[in-house]
Amino acid sequence: MAYAIRISQSQPFLNETHLRAGRVQTSFASVSLKNTFFQSKVLSRRSCGRGRAKMPFKSVVVSATTAEKPKKRYPGETKGFVEEMRFVAMKLHTKDQAKEGEKEPEGKPIAKWEPSIEGYLRFLVDSKFVYDTLESIVQKAAYPSYAEFRNTGLERSEKLTKDLEWFKGQGHIIPEPSSPGVSYAHYLEDLSEKDPQAFLCHFYNIYFAHSAGGRMIGRKVTEKILNNKELEFYKWDGELSVLLQNVRDKLNKVAESWSREEKNHCLEETEKSFKYSGEILRLILS
Repeated sequence: MAYAIRISQSQPFLNETHLRAGRVQTSFASVSLKNTFFQSKVLSRRSCGRGRAKMPFKSVVVSATTAEKPKKRYPGETKGFVEEMRFVAMKLHTKDQAKEGEKEPEGKPIAKWEPSIEGYLRFLVDSKFVYDTLESIVQKAAYPSYAEFRNTGLERSEKLTKDLEWFKGQGHIIPEPSSPGVSYAHYLEDLSEKDPQAFLCHFYNIYFAHSAGGRMIGRKVTEKILNNKELEFYKWDGELSVLLQNVRDKLNKVAESWSREEKNHCLEETEKSFKYSGEILRLILS
């Protein structure tokens, strides 16, 4: 009588067959199979004399299937790469900067800040220096992908120029850019020439952070030192949500051509973005 044996991926698979007098000896070794069906027939023992019936073939049927190894999913990946960047960025926000923030504030909470006009002007000047640099990099486009982010409506340099002119008209002295802004701008220039994934991480975090937490901080500061005056820095021409979505779509499109390693490299740059931006933000309290 013929019989069949079935084994799964996790079971040993028939590796070699030894034919011995009077018995069949089979050894097994583990192998990996994928969607394959094998049949192996073992010859029957020879008849021991005329008139005796031959032993029937004994067949060994082996089938094995290999389930696809589940692909690792990164938080936010199903919604596009921008959502991955947002997830990483939220983990680096303090709890008073964003609802999803996880870090505790290192100093006073924003609500208890005691800013000065002089410190706020340093912040605005250094911020403008960084935005000038960003917009110049995008215009020159050392990499073709940078050109996708020209004239997005998120640009801040021109708005900051108007604000600084207003302060000057109020009799305030406009300072020169200081170390935090200059250092960050130089870092961005260098990065943009050799590392487009890392550069676009900074591009995303600078513009998107300003549109959210930056607006909230600006509102708190102007309440205390500018009698609630709304600066041009916090105004956009057009619907902000639409402008942001357009840039999200462009970033997602550019990232489609990146390998997983390049995407991870981009995400790893988030911490540096927060470090540099945080140094400029602290100028408000200087």
